[in-house]
Amino acid sequence: MRDKIPSGNYYFDLWLDGGYEKDVITTFYGPAASGKTNFCLMATAKQAALNKKVIFIDTEGGFSVKRLNQINKNALDKVLLFNVTNFKEQIEVFNKILSMISKKIGLIVVDGIAMQYRLALSEAARNKEKVRLINSSLVRQLRILSEIARKKHIPALVTDQVYSEFLTQEEIEKGKKPGISLVAGNILKYWSKCIIELQIEGKKRKAILRKHRSLPEKEFSFMIVEKGIKKVS
Repeated sequence: MRDKIPSGNYYFDLWLDGGYEKDVITTFYGPAASGKTNFCLMATAKQAALNKKVIFIDTEGGFSVKRLNQINKNALDKVLLFNVTNFKEQIEVFNKILSMISKKIGLIVVDGIAMQYRLALSEAARNKEKVRLINSSLVRQLRILSEIARKKHIPALVTDQVYSEFLTQEEIEKGKKPGISLVAGNILKYWSKCIIELQIEGKKRKAILRKHRSLPEKEFSFMIVEKGIKKVS
């Protein structure tokens, strides 16, 4: 479909009714090793195969040339890679993005939107004004991605970390199990029109469609393989 881009896997595209929507932010969240970066690299490799460039912002050091080459050995030349090591650098990269947008760009990836954000909040501690500015900066970054997607039809793939919710002793005694929350919380939920949770189930992984403009909540089981992912029963 022309209003969507392929994910890099035929069956995952079918699951998403054609792939990732061009005019929105799609967010993957889940624990470490659940496949978040893998989905980003698959989409990057596919865009490269279609002769499109990808702006890839890596805040966690997860970008692997070797892994990208496994999926598509000719993809690296199409990647505009930014390695971010603190939140200030992340802000500076987003200040450059708008001037880089052209018809040659097929996708923007932010692998770890909240990694440096979380560290910056931790350093700000109880300084309310600094915390406000950090939150405002993250909102601005997501607004930029959203505007590019809506106006230029260049989709954004974003990943986020998760943490376990705190339970009181009374809740634990009642058998309640802790849920997981996105580090960027409601800010990211608001700006993302498609949200996919990734879970680990032994050797398998599971994608759960938590939010979508036209599709119901559903699940997709897969394994990570050399060329990307493989659908499993």
